[in-house]
Amino acid sequence: MSVRPFREIKRKKTKKIKVGNVEVGGDAPISVQSMTNTLTTDINATIKQIEELTEAGADIVRVSCPDQDSSLSLKKIIKEVSVPIVADIHFHYKRAVEAAKSGAHCLRINPGNIGSKERIKEILKAAKDNNCSIRVGINAGSLNKNLLEKYKEPCPEALVECAMNNIKLLEDENFFNFKISVKSSDVFLTTKAYRSLSNICNYPLHLGITEAGSITSGSVKSSIGIGMLLMEGIGDTIRVSLSANPVEEVKIGYEILKSLNLRHRGVNIISCPSCARQGFPVIDTVKILEEKLSHIKEPITLSIIGCVVNGPGEAALTQIGLTGGGKDDHMIHLSGLPHHKVASNKIIEEVVSLVENKSRELQKN
Repeated sequence: MSVRPFREIKRKKTKKIKVGNVEVGGDAPISVQSMTNTLTTDINATIKQIEELTEAGADIVRVSCPDQDSSLSLKKIIKEVSVPIVADIHFHYKRAVEAAKSGAHCLRINPGNIGSKERIKEILKAAKDNNCSIRVGINAGSLNKNLLEKYKEPCPEALVECAMNNIKLLEDENFFNFKISVKSSDVFLTTKAYRSLSNICNYPLHLGITEAGSITSGSVKSSIGIGMLLMEGIGDTIRVSLSANPVEEVKIGYEILKSLNLRHRGVNIISCPSCARQGFPVIDTVKILEEKLSHIKEPITLSIIGCVVNGPGEAALTQIGLTGGGKDDHMIHLSGLPHHKVASNKIIEEVVSLVENKSRELQKN
C-alpha cells in the first residue's frame, strides 16, 4: 500500500551516461553515492568499507587516489567489489591516467586544476581507452585564481562559469561521457549554482552540499539543499557529505529520496514523537525496530503510533501498522485494516516477524 504524493516531481531529462553498470541521468533512478575514508593503500580495509557501503545501498563509491600507490591499489580493490568505483583525483594528471588503467569506472577531476591541455588530453584518452566516465567536480573552496580575482569571492556565477569552462575543455576533445557538480558548504550558493547550470546544460548533475558537517547538522543542510533541487526536478545522483561513518551518508541519502517519493529501499517507518497518551514506549520501540530491520532491502511501509488519535489513520496508509492501546491491547493493522492484537512485551518480536514475512512475499513477486 502506498499513498499518492500530493505533488509528482517532474525530473529534467538529462543526457544519460554510465558509471560502470550504473546509469546516471535520463530516466535512470537517482543513484546514491558515498566515499571511503580508509587509506586506499590499506586494500583490505578499503574493500571492507566498500562492502559495508554496498550493503547499505550505495550504488557508486568514490575512493581517493592522492598518490601512485593509491591509484595502483584500485586494480586489486575493484576486482573484489561489486559496485562501480570512482577515483577521486586532484591536480596530478598521472593519478587519473593510472586510475583509469587500473579499472576505475569514473574519474572525479576538476580539469581546470589539472594544468595544460596536453595533460587533460592524456586523461581523456585514458578514460576513452578504458571505458571510464568523468565527473567534473567544481567546489567553491577550490576555484582557480582567475575566477576568484574576477568575482572577488566564491559565488554561484563563479561556480557556473568554472563548470562551463571545464565542459568546453572536454567537448573540444569530443569527450561527452561526463557528469557535473557545483558544490559549496553554503546551501544558498549551492542551490543557486545548480539551478543556473541546469538551465544552460543538459549533462547529468551530481548533487551535494560539500563539507556539510556532523551527522545532525550535515544531514539537515544536505536534506534542505539536495531536497530543494530534487523537488524542482534537478539532479541525477546524490552524495550526502558527513563527518561520520560513510554508511550514514547512504542512509540519509535514501531517506531524502524516500521522503520525496523518488526512490524506495528498506523499511520506511512512520512514527509519532510520543506523549502522555502512548500505550507503549514509542521512542525505544522505533530505535530497536530500526536496528532489527536494517537488513530489509524491499520497500515496506510501517507505522508505529503510540495511541488511537492518529494510529488507525496512519495504519490505513501503510502496509503494516501498530496502534497503541491498553497494556495488552495494541492493534496490528495489515494492508490498512485492523488484524489482531499484540501484548506490550511481544511488540518487537511480532512486528519484526510481520516485516520479514512481507519482505519474503515481495521477493517472490
